[in-house]
Amino acid sequence: MLPLRFNFLWLMLGCFFSLQSIAADLSSSVLYRPSQLSAKNVAVIFNQNDAKSTEISQYYVAARNIPAQNVIGIELPPDVQNTLSPERFAVLKQHIDSKLHPDIHVIVMVWTTPFAVSCNSITSAMTLGFDAKQCENTCGAGKQSTYFNSASLQPYRDLGLRLSMLIPTDSVSAAKALIDRGVLSSFSANEGTAYFLKTSDGARSKPRERFFPKDLSTIQSRKLHLRTLNAENIQHKRDVMFYFTGQTAVTHLGTLNFLPGAVGDHLTSFGGDLNMNNPSRITLWTEAGATGSYGTVSEPCNYWQKFSNPQVLLSHYLAGETLIESYWKSVAWPTQGVFIGEPLAAPYQKLILNPEPMNPANNE
Repeated sequence: MLPLRFNFLWLMLGCFFSLQSIAADLSSSVLYRPSQLSAKNVAVIFNQNDAKSTEISQYYVAARNIPAQNVIGIELPPDVQNTLSPERFAVLKQHIDSKLHPDIHVIVMVWTTPFAVSCNSITSAMTLGFDAKQCENTCGAGKQSTYFNSASLQPYRDLGLRLSMLIPTDSVSAAKALIDRGVLSSFSANEGTAYFLKTSDGARSKPRERFFPKDLSTIQSRKLHLRTLNAENIQHKRDVMFYFTGQTAVTHLGTLNFLPGAVGDHLTSFGGDLNMNNPSRITLWTEAGATGSYGTVSEPCNYWQKFSNPQVLLSHYLAGETLIESYWKSVAWPTQGVFIGEPLAAPYQKLILNPEPMNPANNE
């Protein structure tokens, strides 16, 4: 019987995240347990009333060879902008669910708006159902996800969940570049660095710092350096694979080079508000070159459970799971959070055998 939590992996990652600050190779602490998801498990939902949504969905279907029967066009009402009412969403979800077959484990929605259903994100509402109770007090505790740190490699079969993610459509060229990075991530793992920043913004930084690793270790089998820094930002880095921080907005993203499949997010209240005039919006991460990000659409208050747990995210991503599996497994209370990116990105799905020694001066 499938365990509810991948306890062994959690314990092993807890061990390597608490080791002394030495340049040790921690490869033995990382398990290899690759994803079982493929294009046949993905449903692509696009808005027939939006030319950008249509074009980008066609590009994604071709890039990932999504079966034609998995592509579903819908007509979002023209007056819908950022938020859907629970009533309208219920009709939309029922329509989409009626067209999904049992092999579908992932739902990709190709649009930027709507990104919320009342106080819920549209990705959580699509996957978990609308949670009206959370909207009574958005700063209250959230509902525990059964998928948090789960061992499942087939979420619909095991837990009755279809994981969902948005591919934003503000820019057709940016969306296509995002898709290309996700596809490219599967071919090889570049030598990269995971950056964990402890900033002076205590309210946003402190909640996740307990899950940051000690500085200056490596994971040779994944060609990954781990850096935990007391800093407000990083600049001019060419090797960014992970970037976790806590601030209202992240500066100098344009100076960074994100590797294919890279993940970045900042713990703040309204990162999931995808309006172009929002300086906190998480689409700034994907526009700068990240392949995935996450943020909340309504005021969550600073519970770490409402944001990605870096320890859990890395444990599943480095094990070979996809971006959507790893990100969804990393959030304990995901009701208010929206996931964006290319869901099948999997830079660690192929195990690296006999890796070359890593350059210790890589981050100098």
